[in-house]
Amino acid sequence: MKRIGEEIHVDVDEARAGATLHAMRYVLAFSLLLAIAALSAVWITSAVSHMPRHGDPVTAEEHALSN
Repeated sequence: MKRIGEEIHVDVDEARAGATLHAMRYVLAFSLLLAIAALSAVWITSAVSHMPRHGDPVTAEEHALSN
C-alpha cells in the first residue's frame, strides 16, 4: 500500500486479500470436459441399447409402443 498525497494505492493481491491463482481455469475446463464425456456416454449407451436387433429401421410408432 502506497500513499501518494491524499490517494491510497493498493496492490491487486492486497485489495482481494488473496493471491491470483490461475488453476481455476484448468478446473473449469476439466470439469466441462468431464461433463461432456459423461453425458455423451449416457447418450451413446442409451442409443446402442435401443438399436433394432436385425438392423431394420424403426418407425416412430414402433419406438413409442416398445417402451
